[in-house]
This record gives sequence, structure tokens and C-alpha cells, in this order.
Amino acid sequence: MRDFLKKIVVAILTWESRLILKKYKPKIVAVTGSVGKTSAKDAIALVLGQSIEIRKSQKSYNSELGVPLTIIGAETGWHSVSKWLDAIAKGLKLILFREKYPKLLVLEIGADRPGDIQKIRTYLKPDIAVITALQPTPVHVEFFSGPEEVFREKFELVKDLGPDDTVLLNSDDEEIMKIREKISAKILTFGFSKKADFSGSKYEIFTRKEGRMSVPEGMEFKVKHLEEEYPVKILNTFGKHQIYAALAALGCGLAMKIKLEDAVSALSRFESPPGRLNLIRGLKDSYVLDDTYNSSPKALLASLEVLRALKAKRRIAVLGDMTELGRFTIPAHREIGEKLSKYTNILFIVGVRSKFFAEGAIASGFIKENIFYFNDSAEAGIDLERKLESGDLILVKGSQSMRMEKVVEQIMAEPERKSGLLVRQEEEWKKI
Repeated sequence: MRDFLKKIVVAILTWESRLILKKYKPKIVAVTGSVGKTSAKDAIALVLGQSIEIRKSQKSYNSELGVPLTIIGAETGWHSVSKWLDAIAKGLKLILFREKYPKLLVLEIGADRPGDIQKIRTYLKPDIAVITALQPTPVHVEFFSGPEEVFREKFELVKDLGPDDTVLLNSDDEEIMKIREKISAKILTFGFSKKADFSGSKYEIFTRKEGRMSVPEGMEFKVKHLEEEYPVKILNTFGKHQIYAALAALGCGLAMKIKLEDAVSALSRFESPPGRLNLIRGLKDSYVLDDTYNSSPKALLASLEVLRALKAKRRIAVLGDMTELGRFTIPAHREIGEKLSKYTNILFIVGVRSKFFAEGAIASGFIKENIFYFNDSAEAGIDLERKLESGDLILVKGSQSMRMEKVVEQIMAEPERKSGLLVRQEEEWKKI
């Protein structure tokens, strides 16, 4: 019954979205990819929002339901009938009356199942489309025949765009670059390749002194476009993979005729969304890399690289299951497990699938006594708090259903700030 009602709500909100887009005709920037969508969407909104009134997808509203909600400007109703009726009423008001509406929408577009993006494209045509990155073992692959079908679904976003449109492609991703010749739109590339239209280089993490400790403060890098080169400095954001989001935003700025120096200046105010590799002060003079929003093989390896790059007395990885990998579940966990000794020598694992992290780690020489297994995240957080020492750096990451933010909540120094710092703090999530 619930699925039937959801289909009715999706149909109504989608119908409203069609009419709203037709009536108000906003410019549309659409972002897809296997990883990095939300960071790219937020960076793009920051750059473009300085010169035009915009609306961006809240949180990760990137589904057949989330995209219409963003177009309407409403929030999910969860299990409340009245809230869903409010969202529908808001859409009707936009259709029936001339209301104030954003000039530009920055939308995140995801794909859980075959045909998801194709459905969205029946009513939404982007002026600018961005493909962030793909990966050999994509998230949500359990509903697809394999990675190739996932890639084809992502490309649905751009295949019918014309010469008046712009497509931004990650030049470092071979699968993405394979479609370059099939695109009729103007193409801009971004990445670390010197041949990219927007090229990043000289990535470094900068720190500040706190007593005897050097505390990571943010990252800096150089961006080059044609003959112009600018330094970019972003606080409390870490990892070379985050640079892709910044470069994509600069490319969108060019497409919207924003000067590069103005776009770079806007990026200095970028803030990573909650649960996406944010550095949070922990108990006992420790620090936590909170990357608890979600997990996938490529994203996890990127986070582990950040863990390795930061100075610490001890590096601890707290890893929950990577879900929705289908037949790739066991090999994906084992393969990352085999590499873990390069990044950490203390491992906390949470969930049934995460046992394969341990299998791979032990097979590659990880000390078995330094691996601690837990059934749920709350239990892991309690034990981790007992084992914490001054100077520890802890990476916490896992798929959404693992609720790894509970680990961070247990060991963060200022739990009273959790509603602003952690993901999934809404009352509806706490009931799950």
C-alpha cells in the first residue's frame, strides 16, 4: 500500500514539476555521477549563486521524488500525509499564480535503478550538465546488470543536449571520456590532467598549531584555465577528490560568463556538507574525519588517502558495510581490506559485510588483534570511546543504512552541536 501511495505522490509532483518548468523557464544545471555529486552541486551553487538567484537540491534530493521536490521548493513529507499535501499544494500555487521563482536550479540527479535518469529527462532538460566520476564498482549496482548499464544510465543526462548547451566531463575518468565524441553540446573538461580546460595542481593540506599539535585546517591548490592560474584555499575540506567539485564549479562559472577570479573567490567560502569528510574535534584531544553520509569503494579509498595524509599519533579506521553492491559485495570489501595496512593499523568494523574487510586485511598481514568487530554503530562508538587516546585521528565511514554518525556522536567533543555537524539528525531518522 505504501509503495502504491508513493507512486501516486511521485506522479503528482512530477506533473507539477513539468508545468512549473514550462511556466518559469529557469536555467538548469544538472549533476550526476557515481561519486562526488553532492559536493559538486554545492560548489556549483556557491559559484553561480553570487550573480543569479538560484535554488539547489537540499541534502541529496536526487531521485524521482527528490528532483520534483527541489523544483517545487518543498521538503519530503516522510510518513506524514499532511506534509505531502502541503508539498502538493505548494506546487499547485506555483502553477496557478505568478510567484517569485529562482532564475536557476542546480539539481543533483541520481540513479538507483535502470531508467531513473531517463524518466527525469522526459521533463527536465539541463542547460549545463556535469558528470563527476564513475567507478568500476558503482553504488546501487545491485539493481543493474553491471557497471556498464550504470554508466549508460548516467549518460542519459547528456546524450540529447545540443550546441547551445554545455557538458562538463571529468578528464581523468576514462569511462566518462569515452562518450566525448557522442556529445553534440559544447564540452569543457576538468581534472588533474594538464590538457583539461580546468586543471588542478599542487594540492596541499595546511595546518594550524594548537599547543604541541598540528591541526589540519583545510586544503589549497592551484587551478589553471588557458593562461590564467589562481590559488584556491578552502577551510575544513580535505582530499584531492574534493578538487574535482571545485573545478566543475569553475567550469559552470565560465559557462555562465562568470569571471574566473570571481568564481575562485566564491570557492573560498565552500563548506563540505555534513558527513562528507569533515574534521570534528573528538574526546581526549582526538580528531574525527566524519565521512558518514555514505560509502562506496572509490569514495572509501579517497577517504583513506586523506587519513594517511594527515599527521596523527594513531590512525584509526572505523568502517561500516558498503551496501547496494550486489554481486560485487564480497570482492569489493576484500580488495579494500587488503590495502588497509597502508592507511591504518587499528580497524573497527561494523556490520555483516564488513567482515570481508577483516578477511582481506588479515590475508595481507594486518595484525588480527588490532581488528575489532561490532554488530551496530552504537556499540562500536561506546568501545571506541574507551580505547581513544590523545592525538588519535579517526576516520568514520559507512553506507547510509549503517548509521555510522552514531559513532561520531559518541566520541565527538561537543555533542551539543551534533544537529549542525552530523548527518541524519532529523527526528524521522532518529526513529529508524
